[in-house]
Order: sequence, then structure tokens, then C-alpha cells
Amino acid sequence: MLILLPPSEKKVETTRPTAAMGVYTGVLYQALDWSSLSQAAKKRGESSVAIISAKYGLVRPSTKIEHYKEKINNKVMAPIVEQALLGVKAPLIVDCRSSTYKTVWKSPVDITVEVKVSTVVDGVRTVVTHMSKKTRGEITRWLLQSRSIAKSPEDLYAIVSEKYPCALTPSDGVNPWVLEVIAV
Repeated sequence: MLILLPPSEKKVETTRPTAAMGVYTGVLYQALDWSSLSQAAKKRGESSVAIISAKYGLVRPSTKIEHYKEKINNKVMAPIVEQALLGVKAPLIVDCRSSTYKTVWKSPVDITVEVKVSTVVDGVRTVVTHMSKKTRGEITRWLLQSRSIAKSPEDLYAIVSEKYPCALTPSDGVNPWVLEVIAV
């Protein structure tokens, strides 16, 4: 399983290179709460979490990075990210990236599940950016802590549906699978 995450706009100002999980501090990363994960969950995360960075391309949780303020340049980063992901063998890609970062690398639609999060306000489904980020962080944490490893979209649905109301829509061959999650 490969979990694709966006970086965080909010970052700790560092004086020297620091592990990515110690630099990114936005809503998603607060919900993921990397420092409180068990060693087993961190080990799983190190091999399965890939963060698409505007400055560094692809980073893993322990990749040493410095504080930065950059907007992603998709034309520059696309080949760098593609090269970094070229050798990754994963039966399932869980795409938790924001729309800005989805254009950097197009993952294979047949094994990719895009996580879309909404809330229900007055009986109407609504996307609330803060809640979407928070829920994607919680889902990432849940997947890293799970006794099972999702190897298919159906596995992912089974694991996530233990905690959240959700629905799984298959790929149409052009677009990836979609896991629609209702933030609670």
C-alpha cells in the first residue's frame, strides 16, 4: 500500500534539516500525530507514506528537509516525482492529496483510490477543507495502525468503514476508484 499525502502549508521553522514529520504541522499532520504512533505503525508508514513536496519532490516521513515556503511548480516536479515513484511496487495506492498536488503525478487508475471527504450540514453533503484534511490524517493514522494491510480497494473500504461511514465507487477506466468518506 502506498499512501500519497500533500505537504503542509504550516511548517515548523527549522535551523537544520529535520525529519519531514517534524516539519509538517498542518491539520492533516496534527490528526496523523506521527510522534504518538507505535514503532510498528511508524515502520509501516516509512515504507508506505509518500509526501509530495513543492521543494523536494517526494519525501518519506524520516526524510530530512528544511522549512520552506514554495508553491508547487507541476512542470518541474512532475518528472522528479514520477522518477521517485517509478520503482515503487504497491498493489494499492491511497490518494489523500489535495487537488493542487494530484496534477504532479497521475497514478494508475486501476489500483488507485482517491479519498474524498465531506460533512453533512443541514442534511446536505458539503466539503469543508479543514475537516477534509483532518479526516485524511486520521484515515492515514488508522491505516498505519490497522492489523490488516489494504491490498485492494475493497480491503481499504473494509478498514476505513470500521471507523467512518463511507462508500466505494469503482474506477471507470479513466478515473480512479473513489472512497467517499463522511467526516464525523
